Amino acid sequence: MNLPLPTLPVSAVLPRLLEALGSGTGAVLVAPPGAGKTTLAPLALLDAPFMERRRLILVEPRRLAARAAARRMAELLGEAVGETVGWRMRLDTRVSRKTRIEVVTEGVFTRMILTDPELAGVAAVLFDEFHERSLDGDFGLALALDVRSALREDLRIVAMSATLDGARVASLLGDAPVIESAGRSFPVTIGHRDRPGTKSVEDAVVEAVLAALAEERGSILVFLPGQREIERVAEALASRVAGGVLVAPLYGAMDGAAQDRAIRPAPEGTRKVVLATSIAETSLTIDGVTVVIDSGLKRVPVFEPATGLTRLETARVSQAAATQRAGRAGRTAPGVAIRLWREEQTAALERFDRPEILSSDLSGLVLDCAAWGASDPTTLAFLDAPPAPALAEARALLLDLGALDGDGRLTEIGEEMRALPLPPRLAHMVAAAPPAERRTAAELAVLLTERGLGGNDIDLGERLRRFRGDRSPRAKAAAGLASRLAGTGGCADTPETGEPGALLALAYPDRVAAGRGARGEFVLANGRGGTLDQASPLAAEPFVVVAELQGQARAGRILSAAAISRSAIEAVLETRIVVEEHVSFDRASGGVRARQARRLGRVVLQEARLAVPSGEATTRALAEGIRELGLSALPFGKEGERLLARLRFLARAFGSPWPDLSDEALLAGVEDWLLPFAPGAVRLSDFSPGLLCEALRALVPAEYQRRLDALAPSHFLAPSGSNVPIRYEEDGAVLAVRVQELFGMAEHPAIADGRFPLTVELLSPAHRPIQITRDIPGFWRGSWRDVRADLRGRYPKHFWPEDPASAAPTARAKPKVEKR
Repeated sequence: MNLPLPTLPVSAVLPRLLEALGSGTGAVLVAPPGAGKTTLAPLALLDAPFMERRRLILVEPRRLAARAAARRMAELLGEAVGETVGWRMRLDTRVSRKTRIEVVTEGVFTRMILTDPELAGVAAVLFDEFHERSLDGDFGLALALDVRSALREDLRIVAMSATLDGARVASLLGDAPVIESAGRSFPVTIGHRDRPGTKSVEDAVVEAVLAALAEERGSILVFLPGQREIERVAEALASRVAGGVLVAPLYGAMDGAAQDRAIRPAPEGTRKVVLATSIAETSLTIDGVTVVIDSGLKRVPVFEPATGLTRLETARVSQAAATQRAGRAGRTAPGVAIRLWREEQTAALERFDRPEILSSDLSGLVLDCAAWGASDPTTLAFLDAPPAPALAEARALLLDLGALDGDGRLTEIGEEMRALPLPPRLAHMVAAAPPAERRTAAELAVLLTERGLGGNDIDLGERLRRFRGDRSPRAKAAAGLASRLAGTGGCADTPETGEPGALLALAYPDRVAAGRGARGEFVLANGRGGTLDQASPLAAEPFVVVAELQGQARAGRILSAAAISRSAIEAVLETRIVVEEHVSFDRASGGVRARQARRLGRVVLQEARLAVPSGEATTRALAEGIRELGLSALPFGKEGERLLARLRFLARAFGSPWPDLSDEALLAGVEDWLLPFAPGAVRLSDFSPGLLCEALRALVPAEYQRRLDALAPSHFLAPSGSNVPIRYEEDGAVLAVRVQELFGMAEHPAIADGRFPLTVELLSPAHRPIQITRDIPGFWRGSWRDVRADLRGRYPKHFWPEDPASAAPTARAKPKVEKR
């Protein structure tokens, strides 16, 4: 077929590409945006001798790019799509017997090669925009290389991109030649508008768009991280732009027709503002765009092996992506790219996008590899090896779903799951659903994989209802896909059967969630927290199943979920539910309580109170409760507190064998010294002061117990005859006594065989401190004179002798006079 192809920059290197593929089986084609590689390279290869009238497959990362490429090639041939050039993608296939170039999305290509490992009738596979490094793209290339190595030595493989680490890819392809083409892009002036941290990305973009409309000519392409930001900016611009400006959103959840409308040239006399996600970075020319505004952000899925959840994260773009985005402004004329960050920040960006294989859920990859016969995915030729933790988590999930056996081979349900073009969890939901409910399961799977179908309500039950009433072309195509998915198991078409929440539990048993008090707050079976908008009807449900969760905090934002009844959880996940009898300490009541719980992971389905059992569990719970509340929670009473203080004094004074009775030591050993004295205790009130004293005394060796009162007496017999308590403190023992009760004392009182003098707090008749001393005789000789003068003035009715050392002690106002 001699084709009258247009002359574009890539045309100059196409002979080298033909030569490389004529003498070898691989090549790397590096060409800037606008060079024409996506459309001209496949067309140029059609008549190559090695093609032998066979088909060529062009693999594109996105449906939008696939449609655009196929349409452009068909236009160059003067044909309609579906003749020489066709496409295959989810929900849409346009090929015929005449088709020789099939433009397919990456996910579709992996399904094709897994179904037909020999790629019968295919001469070459071209991977376009390989720099995006999606998981499906990496896996598709690894499978193609495996096919070429083992089954099809003649299969030609080409990796194409504008920004690519060509040397690494060339090495992976078997030291394939790297062919570089010049670009045809027009000059692009790079400008910067710093976005302060206090300003939202939406506000910054609106300001930049309004400024560009006033200062520049042509249409504008704006890059935003996601649909939510696009909708907010579109709403803000609606009332602030002139009538001749069209605002056109562009994101993956839109149907194909809406996407196509967004990329069409603006009508004559008007300008267009296209608000796009990363979908518009590559393989796409939007006619009339001469201004690009780049937020510098993108939304990426990040898999957490520890929780098995994939969360969406807003991240900075790479330098390569920023270059690609800026290049969109110079595809058809000189342009301007405005970056919403400081110029010096560009150098801090990563050079290339992080490959998805390093941060994705790999369960689908592991399942497909098992079907391929590669139980260890690392044996395939990946540009970056899949991480071991993510592989381990993927295998654990597939084992849990019953898709793999202990040797890593596919089970019967695993075979059925792999035959479905769905992620493993959703494939399990469809495969494991009762036959009468499989259609509903398939519809839910389509809703979760095709963004925007049925609206954006968090409640998947509501989205399912709306989807069933939608008669748009996209909804009809999705309904057809659901029918095909359901038909895999040969079931009847019964769309009204099946509770969405119960079916979702088959896919996400670890994400069944229970309300935990406040409206909209849930705990998932895997232990993660989740929050729902309080305005959502689901926020008041006792149980939901979470399909999507955003955020990495303890309480992530639930993006989609469905209500589920407790009875449905019990029925669907019966084998996962455990019955536990739990004995724990209740702070409020100060005692042990026993409960029986039916539990799914961290979700308690039902709980009932039981009689507290005797035994180790109760003893352990009571001990933990005492440790939690502290020693002060025990009812020692004054008697126990004094005994403990005396024993602690002796331990400080003499050390071993007097035991360490600090709070830390007693709490650590509470099972050993206390609980044996109260074998039936279940609450703190079961311990009496007498029992606690008995337990404390038992810690002292028997021969030392007899010396306790002698070494650390509880009271001191004053000369007046009063039995005065001794107060034991950290730094010694204190005797607080009225001064007149010590008259006549010639020696300072001491304890512990006289080794430790008491600290004496001398009190007035009103029990107020007047002096502290550790030397009573010295006090009598010294400062007593000044103290006596003060006391005589304050207490004139009392007896205050000049020589207290020789005076008679008294507990009265004056010494008692003996009768003769």
